[in-house]
Amino acid sequence: MKRRWSVLAALLLSSSSLLHGQAPLAATPGGALPGPLPLFPASNWWNLDISAAPVDPGSNAFINYIGATRGLHPDFGGDAGGTDIYGMPYIVVDGTQPKRAVTFEYSDESDGVNHDTDQSFPFYPIPDEAITQAKWIEGGAPGNVNTGGDRHMLIVDKDNKHLYELFALYHNGTGWVAGSGAFFDLNINGRRPEGWTSADAAGLAILPGLVRYDEVYGTAEINHAFRVTLQRANGYVYPASHVAGTYAGAVPMGGRLRLKASKDISGFSPEIQRLFRAFKKYGLIMADNGSNMYISGTYDTRWDNDILNPAFAALKAGDFEVIQLGYQQATAPAPTVSGVAPSSGSSSGGTSVTITGTGFSAGATATFGGTAATGVSVLSPTSLTCSTPARSPGLVDVSVSNADGQTGTKTGAFTYTGTTTPCTPGDTSLCLNASRFQLTVTWKNPYDGGTTGVGHAVPLTTDTGYFWFFLATNVELVIKVLDGRPVNGHFWVFTGALSDVEYTITVRDSQTGAVKTYFNPGRTLASKSDTAAF
Repeated sequence: MKRRWSVLAALLLSSSSLLHGQAPLAATPGGALPGPLPLFPASNWWNLDISAAPVDPGSNAFINYIGATRGLHPDFGGDAGGTDIYGMPYIVVDGTQPKRAVTFEYSDESDGVNHDTDQSFPFYPIPDEAITQAKWIEGGAPGNVNTGGDRHMLIVDKDNKHLYELFALYHNGTGWVAGSGAFFDLNINGRRPEGWTSADAAGLAILPGLVRYDEVYGTAEINHAFRVTLQRANGYVYPASHVAGTYAGAVPMGGRLRLKASKDISGFSPEIQRLFRAFKKYGLIMADNGSNMYISGTYDTRWDNDILNPAFAALKAGDFEVIQLGYQQATAPAPTVSGVAPSSGSSSGGTSVTITGTGFSAGATATFGGTAATGVSVLSPTSLTCSTPARSPGLVDVSVSNADGQTGTKTGAFTYTGTTTPCTPGDTSLCLNASRFQLTVTWKNPYDGGTTGVGHAVPLTTDTGYFWFFLATNVELVIKVLDGRPVNGHFWVFTGALSDVEYTITVRDSQTGAVKTYFNPGRTLASKSDTAAF
């Protein structure tokens, strides 16, 4: 647990600090979600196209356990009178929203807790308005009115694309208390540890699986699965991570139901057809115990339950099939990088290059020495173009990453060039490895009060030479530069020390302008080996 806490603590420190003198922007209930949508990468289980997934051999038995004639019900809507609401509200905050500590009943499976000490720390960006104002928490009651029940709070940090979800949340007058809490980085596919819950029984995120008004009444197709509750569960399967019932014959947490392709939905309104098409393509994920075939959605006063209720009730559990339990789409092979053309360019960046390899997919990104390239355009699975970022002179690795997070790298594939000057050998300068590398040495004597000087150069071979400091007959330092590119893509620098005075070796690549220095402190006799020098 120490490692997990340290990662979360680092996240807290990096994302919660306020700009000096700047108040956080107002939190917005039901605000615009950060794109691109749907939430999470396209390869996430919530966004997985299961239209061609095999039917589980136990599908008929699972449906009969639920009750084949059981109708669907939209577990969402608008106001229900007083402070009561239907559906789950969600909150969009700025990245500077102050973090609050939450004390948990299930602290051992919650984020925002030091699991060594079981102490919560400020982690959740909960707006203070939620303490006394209604309709920030599922059910509608303010935070300081503990009505019991699920009382989910869903918070999206739009700047960092982080999702925070809490279960059974209330404010006890001095601080926030909840059953459990979970953090999800919407930039990656982070599954909960095995056996862990989240703010949902299955251990999954909630918000990505909600029916939202802007999607149903939008113009684009809906590209994600939906959260469904069933009365009982039997263990869990991928992508779930948590057991919440062991009833033989029940669908496990994480099980997926798909509306049969043969179900005729042409008689429904265009908006409802859009939703039901997503039921066929992405399905429903069993995520919590509750009423059978209740589909979760957001609180939104624009919903018309006179339209929703009969449309949902027209679909029965028997219109669905359970796909293969634990289904995962086959993972595409990781990309590979075989070449970059041209293979060198200015350190100021902006060089147009073509990267060749295999397995490049739409949305792929490229980096040069860890710095992102711009204008990436995937031409085919074996070729993409981009512009190089600015970097210091020298040799760098080139990587291509697909949207599913898989990455391919070619070591030392691109050379950044700077201001270049040919190597000129002389009394104080060695030119090694076909005169590509210029080497000079300065020294300081710690034994006589700090006399300084420069090393005198003597070449031995094309790759090797030595320096003397005090007497031409007294060798102080032997140096060689080897071309190790066939082995690891780099030039290698080796030094053999015969002196314990202070000295600094400077090596300059005359072709790229890149410079490396090697320092030896006084009263120390130490040789050096650098197999990734250039």
